[in-house]
Amino acid sequence: MNNRIERRFETLRETGKTALIPFITAGDPDPHWTPAIMHALVNAGADLLELGVPFSDPAADGPVIQAASERAIAQGVSLKRVLDMVARFREQDPETPVVLMGYLNPIERYGHPEFAQDAERAGVDGILLVDCPPEEMTQLRGELDAHGICPICLVAPTTTPERMALIARHAKGYIYYVSFKGITGANRLEQASLAQPLGLLRTHTALPLAVGFGIKDPQSAAAVSGLADGVVIGSALIEKLAEAATETEVCEIAMDFLAPIRVAMDNNRI
Repeated sequence: MNNRIERRFETLRETGKTALIPFITAGDPDPHWTPAIMHALVNAGADLLELGVPFSDPAADGPVIQAASERAIAQGVSLKRVLDMVARFREQDPETPVVLMGYLNPIERYGHPEFAQDAERAGVDGILLVDCPPEEMTQLRGELDAHGICPICLVAPTTTPERMALIARHAKGYIYYVSFKGITGANRLEQASLAQPLGLLRTHTALPLAVGFGIKDPQSAAAVSGLADGVVIGSALIEKLAEAATETEVCEIAMDFLAPIRVAMDNNRI
């Protein structure tokens, strides 16, 4: 068990905790602040970090994350700069898993071998590509495996059992379950509807299951934490971070937002 993601989920299982996985867009609201925001989130109770790679033509992102990507791109944030941010974070935190989340095109332009090599060197542990199903990842998958980077896969409410089985065979690290049909940030989460599909998915995989989309506050995070192995929260956090005027302020906002969610999730597991 060499990957930080696998080690972290094993530790969480042993302690009976659910992973808190905040998502932020790399480079937003200021490219120089991203490593500090990542540290602040860990200090507030994050177990893993998802770092969005800004992209101009997103398919799954709602208006909040789209706007964050646009702000980052306008400040010159590229995939190379995102890897530099991870490397800076790793200078002080060698343990917290970091997953890049985004789209295939920037990696195609970067080059599969070059990306996998540079991502490993920077300290990336996993990658989730919204627009790259398992069938399309053959070449890239070989490079990821060679450099110890987990392909994190998505499962949706519309995914058939047969498709779940295929995805489960391909995935490593954890599986990201999309809580509803739609885009990030929408207010449509119904935790009562999660039990059946998560139960079905568990018949196909022993990997941890993280749930994202529509989780906005301590109450919704706590409710989902009783069903899932991980809770992903993004749009609500990014919306708050966008209000900051300084690095100190953005870190305070990050901690003030996430700490109550950590407490609510832990209390729900007692």
